[in-house]
Amino acid sequence: MRRLLCVVLLVALTASAPAAQPAAWLLRAARVFDGVSVVPHTDWVVLVRGERIEAAGADIRPPADAEVIELPGMTLMPGLIEGHSHLFLHPYNETSWDEQVLHEPLALRTARATVAARATLLAGFTTVRDLGTEGAGFADVGLKQAIEQGIVPGPRMLVATRALVATGAYGPKGFEPGVAVPQGAEEADGPGLVSAVRRQIGSGADIVKLYADYRWRPGEPSRPTFSEAEMRAAVEAAHSAGRLVAAHAHTAEGMRRATLAGVDTIEHGDEGTTEVFHLMQQHGVVYCPTLAATEAIARYRGWNGTDPPPAMVLQSRHAFALARAAHVILCVGGDVGVFPHGENARELEAMAAAGMPAAQVLVAATSGNARSFHLDDRLGRIAAGMLADLVAVEGDPLSDIGAVRRVRFVMKGGQVYLRPGPATR
Repeated sequence: MRRLLCVVLLVALTASAPAAQPAAWLLRAARVFDGVSVVPHTDWVVLVRGERIEAAGADIRPPADAEVIELPGMTLMPGLIEGHSHLFLHPYNETSWDEQVLHEPLALRTARATVAARATLLAGFTTVRDLGTEGAGFADVGLKQAIEQGIVPGPRMLVATRALVATGAYGPKGFEPGVAVPQGAEEADGPGLVSAVRRQIGSGADIVKLYADYRWRPGEPSRPTFSEAEMRAAVEAAHSAGRLVAAHAHTAEGMRRATLAGVDTIEHGDEGTTEVFHLMQQHGVVYCPTLAATEAIARYRGWNGTDPPPAMVLQSRHAFALARAAHVILCVGGDVGVFPHGENARELEAMAAAGMPAAQVLVAATSGNARSFHLDDRLGRIAAGMLADLVAVEGDPLSDIGAVRRVRFVMKGGQVYLRPGPATR
């Protein structure tokens, strides 16, 4: 009996042990996009040792201890960075936002988030900026820790925890006034907003997210919520703690206030004007248009994806064009969770379809997002010393952005999560 138990234990330990890693990897693809140049390198190989890139370029011979992975016909590039995600949400055509916030148990939402994290990683997005758990409290902090500890596979996470809204300005709504209803974010105002910023940072927030505007009642248009002074105090508290600030803002006035208050990024911005985008450019504020989420919601309401698009899609594309014309720094982030995790590439495709050259979209989704999120000292480029977050896609995404969907190889921190076939020594 004791012998049988020992055999069972040995099998269990072997099954749970990670696969042995070689001392080094040499990756050879048809072309290498380094995250910066819009012209791919056709003679490069990339050498990875441990969790970092040791060398990248031509004429690199494979060391004797390296395992070679051939990636024929593929483009090797930095891991993509998702700029606006909600891993604790799933598509609204499956379950409405209200139902998710009010009726889905936290354990269920967390279990689903682990699956969403894995799908995101295998789609080639090795880092995400997750902008709010939408009623799931600080569960994103725990998910981030689980990924870092290797308990579940997933991307690197920058988390915003609960996010911050003005009292009465968020949801769910539609209940007897005075009845306490769980909210999708933390309510705070005035001096209490600074306290809430510090509380969220103390609980694990990497990012502070403010809702600069929202619908005060169902069916109403978005209107500004926080004053410029309130947001300025919140931004000062966040920046003092070394955290960046993201602002949800659809209206031009919400965007204006957020920009003058000193936020780092503005999300959505569908009603942005030429004047407000020029103001953002002058202040160095990054714009994350979330085109894919707008298109997804339009589809849920009956749009079939063909021309003519509905007014909401035209408006978001117009704002995107105004931002590009004003030379605003662009973030690539789709508001994933509104549509399925793992389909993050939809935002890249939407930006290209709206007129941004594919190569510029790829730069924005790698070194651009890394710079905007202050990660450019370790992510977003293929260069010696950078973390080995690398992805290979079939084809050439610099000319055909749709190639980003054809992910065949994923490495994060030197650990291979997806590979096309057997390797050679």
